[in-house]
Amino acid sequence: MTSSPNPSAPQDRFGIFPAAGYGGDVTPEQAARWVEAGEAVLVDVRSDAEREWVGFVPGAVPVAWKQWPGMAPNPDFDTALRAAVPAGRKAVLLCRSGVRSVSAARRATELGLEAYNILEGFEGDADAQGHRGKKGGWRLRGLPWQQR
Repeated sequence: MTSSPNPSAPQDRFGIFPAAGYGGDVTPEQAARWVEAGEAVLVDVRSDAEREWVGFVPGAVPVAWKQWPGMAPNPDFDTALRAAVPAGRKAVLLCRSGVRSVSAARRATELGLEAYNILEGFEGDADAQGHRGKKGGWRLRGLPWQQR
C-alpha cells in the first residue's frame, strides 16, 4: 500500500487531497503550516516504542492508535484524542508511513473532529531494500523532529 496521493486526484486550493471518511490527505509541509499557524494539533498515532526508538515531532501529542507489543488497539484512543484536540482546531494525524493514520483519521471524524491524514507519515515508504527514511516522510522533508 502506498502513502502517496493519487496523482490524478486534484488537490483543492488548500492543498488537501480528497479522501473517503475523513477530511482528506495533506502533505507533511501542509500539516506543519497548519500546526505552526495554530489551526491544527499534530497527533502522533505511532506506538510509544516507535516514537522512543525512531524519533518524534516536538509538540506533537502522542496518542497511539495501536500499541507495541502485538499492535493491540489502544482502548484509550477516543478519550485521549478528544482531550488532545480543542474545539475549532483540526487534527492532523501522523504514523510511520501514512497508513495507520488513515484509520485514526476516520475514527477521529466519527468522533466529530475535523481530521486529516499526513501523507508519507514520519518515515515514508520502504525503498527497494525495505528501509524507510529515504522515500518521503516528515523527517526526510526536513521538518522539525528529535530523537532521544
